[in-house]
Amino acid sequence: MTALTLSTAAAPGLRVDAIVVGVAKGTGPKSGDLVVAPGAEAVDKAYDGRLAGVLETLGASGGEGEVTKLPAPSGFKAPLVLAVGLGALPAKDGSFSGETLRRAAGAAARALAGTKKAAFALPIEDAADAGAVGEGALLGAYSFDAYKETAKTDGGKDAKNGKAPLVEATLLGGKPRDKAFKAAIERATAVSEELNRARDLVNTPPNDLNPEAFAAVAQAAAKEHGIKVQVLDEKALEKGGYGGILGVGAGSESAPRLVKLSYTSSKAKKHLAFVGKGITYDSGGISLKPAGHNETMKCDMSGAAAVFAAVVAASRLGLDVNVTGWLALAENMPSGSATRPGDVLRMYSGKTVEVLNTDAEGRLVLADALAKASEETPDAIVDVATLTGAMMLALGNRTFGVMANDDAFRTAVHEAAEEVGEAAWPMPLPEHLKKGMDSPTADIANMGERYGGGLVAGLFLKEFVGEGITWAHLDIAGPAFNEQGPFGYTPKGGTGSAVRTLVRLAEITAAGDLG
Repeated sequence: MTALTLSTAAAPGLRVDAIVVGVAKGTGPKSGDLVVAPGAEAVDKAYDGRLAGVLETLGASGGEGEVTKLPAPSGFKAPLVLAVGLGALPAKDGSFSGETLRRAAGAAARALAGTKKAAFALPIEDAADAGAVGEGALLGAYSFDAYKETAKTDGGKDAKNGKAPLVEATLLGGKPRDKAFKAAIERATAVSEELNRARDLVNTPPNDLNPEAFAAVAQAAAKEHGIKVQVLDEKALEKGGYGGILGVGAGSESAPRLVKLSYTSSKAKKHLAFVGKGITYDSGGISLKPAGHNETMKCDMSGAAAVFAAVVAASRLGLDVNVTGWLALAENMPSGSATRPGDVLRMYSGKTVEVLNTDAEGRLVLADALAKASEETPDAIVDVATLTGAMMLALGNRTFGVMANDDAFRTAVHEAAEEVGEAAWPMPLPEHLKKGMDSPTADIANMGERYGGGLVAGLFLKEFVGEGITWAHLDIAGPAFNEQGPFGYTPKGGTGSAVRTLVRLAEITAAGDLG
C-alpha cells in the first residue's frame, strides 16, 4: 500500500516525481477566475505568480476532481506539477471541507499511477485536514491487481498491466512532530489500509472467496491484531439451530460460516455490535437472478467486509470501546438441496420464516446473526448489508439508507456518515408495511409489499433484534460496488462502503458522545 509521511520541506527542493497543488473556481469579485489554493504558494511563486493563468491556458477550470499536468518550473527537483480541482472557492475566511480535500487527494493519487513519489501541497490548516488529505491519497491510490499476471508493486509502468499505484505520498504543510498531526496520519493509515482490505475482499472472485476462505482471512487478521475470533462451521450451526444461515447455504457445496470477532478494551464503558451480510456469491438460489443481474454478485458480502474492516481498524486505533463483529457468511446457489420458495425455516431466535423468494436471502442470514448478537445485550447493534435493489431505486448508486428502531440513534449514525464523507440518508420503518409479511404458515414471511421493499426488509430485520436493544440498519446496496468509472477516491469495483461510518461511530462511542 502507498506509504504516507508528513514534511515541512519546501516544495522546490523535494526529490519527488510530482508536486500536487489545488486550484479552485473563484467566487465574488473573482467569479469565473481560476484561483490557486493555499498550500501552493511556493509553486505559484516559481511561475512568477502566473500559475493560474498557465493552467487556464491549458483548459483548467478548477472543477472538483479535474486534473491538469504541466512541467515543473525551473529550479524544482520534481519534473511535474499536477493541479487538481477543488470546486468553488470557500466564502471569505472559510475553509475547504475535509471531504473536498479527501476527494481531491484521491483524484490526484489515481492520476499519478506509475509514479513512485509525490508531494501534496494542498490546503492543510490543521490535523483534521492532514488526515483527510492522507486518507484521500491512500484510498485514491488503491488498485486491485492480484489476478494480473505480472503486476508491479514498486511503481513504474508494466508492459502487460499498465501502471502500478503511487508508492509514497508526502503531505506538505503538516507538523511531523505535533501529536495531533501524527495521530491524524496514523488514523488515516489504519482506516485506509483496512478499508482497502475490505475492497480486496469484495473484488476477489467468488471461486476464491467462499465462506470458509473468508473466515480464514478473518482468523489470520484477528491473530495479527489481538482480536478474539470464533468460527461456527456447518456442524456448529446445525447444533445451534441457525436455520436462516443454513437455509441460505443449503444449495451450495461451500458450507456457511458464522464468524465472531471480539475487540475489547480494558477502559471500555460501552459495547457495540456490528453485523454484516456475507453472501460470497448470490445467484438468487431457486429464485434465480436473470442474466444481467448476477455478474457482480461477488459483491454481496460487502457488509461483512465492512464489519470485518471496522473491527480490525478499532483494534489498530486502540479505541476505548468494546466492538464485536458478526460475519454471516453463506453462498446462495440453486441445487437439489437448496431451499425452495414455500419452505419454512426455523431461525436461531425460534421464529419461523416462510421463504417466498430465495433471492431475499440476506435478511435470513442477518436475522440469525442479529438474534445471536442480541444475546450479549450490547449498547447498540448496527447491521450492514447490500440488501435491496429497492434502496438503489430510492437513493441511487452513491447513497446508503439508514433505518433504526430509535430516531436519535438513526440521526447519530447518519451524522457519523456525513462527518466522514459517506453519503447516507435516514429512512423510515412504517409499521403498516409489516402486515405485508404476514404468513398463513409461519410467524413471518421473508417478503412483503413490492413498493418500499427496502423498508420492508428493515422491518423484517427489526423482528430479530433483542427487546430493548438500540439498532440501526445500513442498506449499502447502491454504493458498495461501483460499476461506473472511478471518481474522487472511489475506485471502480468494491468501494469499502460503511467502513468509515462504523469506525467513526466506534470513536464517538469511545469518547462517550453517543449518549
